[in-house]
Amino acid sequence: MEQKDLRHLLAQVAEGSVSPDEAAHALKVAPVTELGYAAVDNHRGIRQGVSEVIYGEGKTAEQIAGICQAMLEAGQERILITRLDEDKAVAVADRLHSQGDDAPSLDYRAIARIGIVGAAPEADGNGTVVVAAAGTSDLFVAEEAAITAEMLGNDVVRLYDVGVAGIHRLLSHADEIADANVVVAVAGMEGALASVVGGMASCPVIAVPTSVGYGASFGGVAALLAMLNSCASGVSVVNIDNGFGAGYQAHMINHVKAGK
Repeated sequence: MEQKDLRHLLAQVAEGSVSPDEAAHALKVAPVTELGYAAVDNHRGIRQGVSEVIYGEGKTAEQIAGICQAMLEAGQERILITRLDEDKAVAVADRLHSQGDDAPSLDYRAIARIGIVGAAPEADGNGTVVVAAAGTSDLFVAEEAAITAEMLGNDVVRLYDVGVAGIHRLLSHADEIADANVVVAVAGMEGALASVVGGMASCPVIAVPTSVGYGASFGGVAALLAMLNSCASGVSVVNIDNGFGAGYQAHMINHVKAGK
C-alpha cells in the first residue's frame, strides 16, 4: 500500500463509505513477508511514498518471481525490476504466467534492462523531468532513469545524443531544459554534459556518469570525478551507471510539496 492509497482509505472512513472494520482489515497486511531468501517490505510505500523495487542482478528468476508474487499478494499495484537480463526476464515471465490466466504479465524493456509488472501511473509531479544523454552508448543508463521516473508518476522528456561534441544539438533544446523541474544528465567519456546543462538550467541537475569510454576513463571514474568537480551550481552526482538512483531522486524533487 502506498501513501496515496492510505490517505484515500482514511478519507473513505471519514466520509463513511468505508467502515472502520473494513479499513482495519485492509491494514492487516504484514509489514514484512518472509520468504527465506528475501524479506519483502510491504509498508515501504506507506513510509516513503514508493513501494519496494527489486534489484534483479544476483537474484535467480525463481527468487524474483517469488518476490513479485509476494508483493502482488500484499496489494502492490506495480513492480519495477532493475538490472534484469533478457534470459532471466523470459524465465520470470514464464513463472508469473504459470500462476494462472489472471496472472500479471511482465513488460521487459531491453535497453534499460528493466522489467515492469503493472501499468505506469498518471503523471502527478510538479513539472517535467528531462533526461538528457550525451551519446547513444549512454542510453542503457538514460532509459533506466527515464523509465524509473515514469513508473513513479512523472512526465519525462527525453533528449538523446546531445553531447558536447556537437553542442548545437543540446542548445537546440534550450526551451525544454528551461521548462524542466529537474534534469538528469547522463554522460560517459569526460562527463562534460552535466556542467553544460548545469549552466543552462534553473532547476536541480542530477549528473549520472556512465562506464562508457576508452581506457583512461577507468570505467566511468573520469566522468564521475569531472561531475563531482563541476563548476556549475546545483549539480549533484549519483554513482556510475546508476540510472535508477537518478530517476528516483528526480521523482522526489518533482514531487516536493510547497510549504514543506
